[in-house]
Amino acid sequence: MSLESVSAFFREKNLDIPIIELAVSTATVALAAAAHGVEPGRIAKTLAFRLADGRVILLVASGDARVSHQKFKASFGKGKMLGQDEVVALTGHPVGGVCPFGLASPLPVYLDQSLRAYDEVLPAAGATHSAVRLSPALLAELTGGEWVDVC
Repeated sequence: MSLESVSAFFREKNLDIPIIELAVSTATVALAAAAHGVEPGRIAKTLAFRLADGRVILLVASGDARVSHQKFKASFGKGKMLGQDEVVALTGHPVGGVCPFGLASPLPVYLDQSLRAYDEVLPAAGATHSAVRLSPALLAELTGGEWVDVC
């Protein structure tokens, strides 16, 4: 169902962005990079956090970037990554296939500056064997994402 919600999202926006479906798992950065033949940094990982005030946000970052606790706290305050069940319930996507498109619930999206090092990135597309290829600028435009520096 999650792949379908991503396809529907692209159709609603009148975009012809092909969803790449592979026969192998792309559920981790390492698996995705190997499957797509790219360096890990080009994999755009989507992480879900609950902030201290109860809000849930999505953070999309370069696959090789690590979230800095100090930078995250300076931007958002305290936050905790969501557990698997909560991620699925709020995004509609399985862990390993989470992306900022076709979400079950509208969530604010933040894009880490680490993505800007690449002309093209590959976020998942709602399944653990899927992705799309797009520029960080288009990713920001499609998601209404706000640029942050937390990695």
